[in-house]
Amino acid sequence: MLPLWDTQKHRRTAVATGLIIVACLVVFAYEVVLLVRDAAAFEAWLTRHALVPSRMVAGWNDGAQWQSVATSMFLHGSVPHVLGNCWFLWVFGRSVEERLGFAGFTLFYFATGAAAAGAQVLAAPGSSVPMVGASGAISGVLGAYFVFFPRAWVVALVPWIVPILPIPAALFLLVWFFIQAQAGVGSLLAGTAAAGGVAWWAHAGGFVAGAGVAMLLPRSVRR
Repeated sequence: MLPLWDTQKHRRTAVATGLIIVACLVVFAYEVVLLVRDAAAFEAWLTRHALVPSRMVAGWNDGAQWQSVATSMFLHGSVPHVLGNCWFLWVFGRSVEERLGFAGFTLFYFATGAAAAGAQVLAAPGSSVPMVGASGAISGVLGAYFVFFPRAWVVALVPWIVPILPIPAALFLLVWFFIQAQAGVGSLLAGTAAAGGVAWWAHAGGFVAGAGVAMLLPRSVRR
């Protein structure tokens, strides 16, 4: 399912959401330029700034490893990867930012992104595959949206039912979370959690962290 737009009214410009999207696109453009110019330099640069679970576990007291938690959120592996993440952030992030404000949303974004990274490291501590992408932090935004706007609707592209279908946001997000959690459990049972690919546990962990933080906020913020 691909969300197209939500039914929430946006009274303020989502500055933080827009800046994060621009940053992800600019960094990805730099990745492409670096890859075209020097593939070896690109691989070294990507590995240095990506989050590598085994490296994180071995060097947990190294400041550079903690920096990679933040830098990895702006790296992406392909055009669909970066565009998909940016689109999900745009659809759901604007409403969450309006509720939290610029500073609150920015802090929330990085905090839940770090929690998502921690979930993936715990799931595959021996993995040497670089982890990149903003999807963990965006999953935290989805979790907050689930708590803040349980009665909202999302208009989504659902190819196997009808081209465009309005869906309750809570149902859309629950189905999305179930898919991530199911795939994460499957990767653990199959022993493929450390083999690379989609960081399912980062998605599930980020969502749980986002929903949990949102539920702990004052009622005036949640409603």
